[in-house]
Amino acid sequence: MTVLEPFGARLRRAMDERGPLCVGIDPHASLLLDWGLNDDVAGLERFSRTVVEALAGRVAVMKPQSAFYERFGSRGVAVLEKTVQEAREAGTLVVMDAKRGDIGSTMAAYAAAFLEKGAPLFSDALTVSPYLGYGSLQPAVDLARESGAGLFVLALTSNPEGGQVQHAVREDGLNVGAAMLAYLAAENAGERPMGSFGAVVGATLGDLSSYDLDINGPLLAPGVGAQGATPADLRGVFGAALGNVVPNVSRGVLRHGPELIALRDSSDRFADEIRAAVAAT
Repeated sequence: MTVLEPFGARLRRAMDERGPLCVGIDPHASLLLDWGLNDDVAGLERFSRTVVEALAGRVAVMKPQSAFYERFGSRGVAVLEKTVQEAREAGTLVVMDAKRGDIGSTMAAYAAAFLEKGAPLFSDALTVSPYLGYGSLQPAVDLARESGAGLFVLALTSNPEGGQVQHAVREDGLNVGAAMLAYLAAENAGERPMGSFGAVVGATLGDLSSYDLDINGPLLAPGVGAQGATPADLRGVFGAALGNVVPNVSRGVLRHGPELIALRDSSDRFADEIRAAVAAT
């Protein structure tokens, strides 16, 4: 089996060449209807194919949300498989947003579904939840290293409920979110140009200067666009770590469909604004 170049290196190159924008593929029922599509498998397939045709090969990363495909059962998952395959074949990295998290053999099976080379849903990276303990993610960490894939670990999420867990203080004085960042920094130690184990950190959280975001890995930042954050806000949130931030925009781009040109124009605007924010001193 051919092992891929590590995800961190591939992501760094894609970010440098195309900008760091990640476009989410989130086929909400309401969005399908707004596009004039039925909320069914045929609508799901048309939506996904259109987004891939418009943006794959133009943006650094695409992030399909697995739940919106799983709700249609096996036929929806088949559409997801095709979406991942076509996006990767066009040269865009795919982060599967599935937020899996479990223990032992079950976590290993989740990892195999998304991170094992040759699997139908193989993706360049996977979002995972560490809230059964960071160590529960070890099967995914091991398989990601083996296959050249990456992980994005939920660390500081923007949903209000997240703070109940992520802001809880451990016996060592670190809160849980800070501890997740520290674990990831250890995973990425010594990797160049960037490690493959990233954190999910919300772009709507405001000043995070009390956290050490320098994990030598990518920071996936949902919340730009419809959730209220703007590219200009990113520096105030991420500070010196901004160069490793991968801002995610979903509805802010997707609402301009189904016309290909409109999707591309919206994506290009966000990409240009994000580049300008990263370059600003």
